[in-house]
Amino acid sequence: MKPCCMPSHEPTRAPRHVPWPITGTGGAASTAGMVRLPGGEFLMGADDAEGFADDGEGPVRPVRLAPFRIDVHAVTNDAFAEFVAATGHRTDAERFGWSYVFAGFLPAALRRSARRPERTPWWCGAEGAMWSRPEGPGSTLDGRGDHPVVHVSWHDAAAYAAWSGKRLPTEAEWEYAARGGLEQKRYPWGDELDPDGEYRCDIWRGTFPAKNTAADGYRGTAPVDAFEPNGFGLFNTSGNVWEWCADWWRTEHGTERPLVDPTGPATGHDKVIRGGSHMCHASYCNRYRVAARSANSPDSSSGHAGFRCVASA
Repeated sequence: MKPCCMPSHEPTRAPRHVPWPITGTGGAASTAGMVRLPGGEFLMGADDAEGFADDGEGPVRPVRLAPFRIDVHAVTNDAFAEFVAATGHRTDAERFGWSYVFAGFLPAALRRSARRPERTPWWCGAEGAMWSRPEGPGSTLDGRGDHPVVHVSWHDAAAYAAWSGKRLPTEAEWEYAARGGLEQKRYPWGDELDPDGEYRCDIWRGTFPAKNTAADGYRGTAPVDAFEPNGFGLFNTSGNVWEWCADWWRTEHGTERPLVDPTGPATGHDKVIRGGSHMCHASYCNRYRVAARSANSPDSSSGHAGFRCVASA
């Protein structure tokens, strides 16, 4: 996988962390802000010429799902603040003391002092960056209450889901929902990225990583309900922020057909993330297609990854 997608914390610096359950334990989930999907059989994956075969996007395979409910948009900063206020939860970024921020979003002093991955120097390990200070010390969430929460690890996302009586979506549930009822289309709205010149998602516009024209209206994150929803009423299943899924990463998908409510392997090293982000560009990380996949270690966090939740119907 090309490493622009989501940089990882170094394993040797991982904080001790009590594991959180995948399924919700906080009682009955409120259905406010969720949509009920009927499930059934759909074709998952793609054999797209623009895709990445090594990511395990293919083969195209039939998958059968039970009905479920899913958040119509990613969890917002305001919603995550309620969770933190109620539980006192400390994110992994706070435990580490830093998180990854795109260099162009940082003041010069922080850029100079930040650690940078050798292969992806546009990422800075910014001291003090966390969900409520997304660009490090001095930054705030002013005007971004309705933007997706970022700098949250898989652990943090699973903790929020458990508190709210929900869970993280399986990768199959996520892709089924993201497609919005369309079969084997490249994007949630069809096969053309900008149909009739209309922008449908928040991705990198310009030349990556040197210049983002923000032609779609946003240099960084957008409000969670920006752009038109897909056919199921879900917002931003392409672009804006990567979204954590419940599954451990793998590139082999079993031989039984159809796959019935697949949950991925029992163990692993990295967790699946889906949907792409405002950092994705066709020249480098073309992973805002609905079949595209990536992964990261469950304690990693960055300024372009968030999540949404699901609940059994």
